[in-house]
Amino acid sequence: MRKVFKDCYEMDRRCYDEYGLTEDILMEHAAKGIKKYIETHLPDQRSILIVAGPGNNGADGITLARQLQFNIRDVKLYLPFGVKSPMAQKQLSRTEKLDYVEVVEGLCEADIIVDALFGAGLNRPLDAAAQTLVDEMNDLNGVKIACDIPSGIDDKGAVDSVAFDADITITMGARKESLYADGVKDLVGEIVRVDLGIRYNQYTKGMPVASYLLDRDDLALPTREFALDTHKGTFGHAAVFCGEKPGAGILSGMAATRFGAGLVTLVTRETITPPPYLMTASEVPYNATALAIGMGMGNHFEAEFLHNSVIRGMTPIVIDADGLDQPTLLEVLDQKERTVVLTPHPREFVRLWRHCFDETLTTEYVQANRFELVRRFGDAYPHATLLLKGANMLITNEGKLYINPLGTSRLAKGGSGDVLAGLIVSLLAQGYSGVDAAIQGSLALVTAAGMYDGADYAMVATDLVEAVGKLR
Repeated sequence: MRKVFKDCYEMDRRCYDEYGLTEDILMEHAAKGIKKYIETHLPDQRSILIVAGPGNNGADGITLARQLQFNIRDVKLYLPFGVKSPMAQKQLSRTEKLDYVEVVEGLCEADIIVDALFGAGLNRPLDAAAQTLVDEMNDLNGVKIACDIPSGIDDKGAVDSVAFDADITITMGARKESLYADGVKDLVGEIVRVDLGIRYNQYTKGMPVASYLLDRDDLALPTREFALDTHKGTFGHAAVFCGEKPGAGILSGMAATRFGAGLVTLVTRETITPPPYLMTASEVPYNATALAIGMGMGNHFEAEFLHNSVIRGMTPIVIDADGLDQPTLLEVLDQKERTVVLTPHPREFVRLWRHCFDETLTTEYVQANRFELVRRFGDAYPHATLLLKGANMLITNEGKLYINPLGTSRLAKGGSGDVLAGLIVSLLAQGYSGVDAAIQGSLALVTAAGMYDGADYAMVATDLVEAVGKLR
């Protein structure tokens, strides 16, 4: 789990004010970090085109061009808008005194293309000339590296018109939240952090953490390795509501069983034929230790039944899909002592938001403001755990926000969310807290998806369930 920050301005300033480091020193180390990455990961790429902007992001690029003297490489530097910041002018003056960096008058093909145009300081849309330039850079064939953040992405992770399409983004000092917005996931490529001549812990010491980035190493699977004197009740009893589209609830129940729940009962009013290891009942079992509701539910259950079966108790609960549009079910948000997990996708989040705040959003607005809206919801309901699905899942509880960036397009298929709800209710049934169940359930989902060895378009929800059983 790694720290993510809104920006690095205060950290840089402290380097100047408290540690005696200069902007010049930090810039040298930023360039050194990119140089080291190229030497380590792209040793066979011999030609480099660095496109540098007029400000300090451009100065990073100019510094990189100078530092590459230690390699036998063909280094070209393109300055489409000249140099304007004092640091960019200083770095260009140094570079011009050397004879191994060729300053060119336009774009050209190279093995590596480095975008050092605007970086994290971009606070306005790209003008027409910059848009055209970025489009032309994207058309080049080399490996594309963005310096700090791809040009065209603003500090909220939004793209107004066009942005550099990076294979690798090498970000300076600390990870920025804007790199993990859904809308830029296909633009940032692999995200690599480099230091600035000071230990990371010292650089970030005392700085407010915006969010936490989850890694595969954070996956902690439920285990029975140290439990011998046990029975099926030891590992919880998950009750999964099965509604108008019973397949959704069945998938959740299958996932819950596969992820360790000792018992799983499908609560339904209809006759269904689930796998033999899933029980069925018309009422919530008296010994249920967690509930999952909403998946394919429709209007299958009347409000009185929901009130008596769900609201009157304090059993931990995960609410998904149709359940997020049910005012009766959302009364659980008033039960501050209850473990509640909500798992909307963006369209469902719109409905949830309308019920909770009496405001109408659009899915486009949600996607453009995911971090802000998740935080607003968390401020209003800090006791609940919210998991907003997407290319990067966001999870919030008690003022903390977690990013799961490991999603894959394989999950963009019906049933994936039902499996996720099943994984979470399984962990709730086994005694996990709401936030831990959401974190571990989401990590298990993406890890299982990554294990699938068929065609990337072919995975179905039952493949996910099977893969969960093979996690190690």
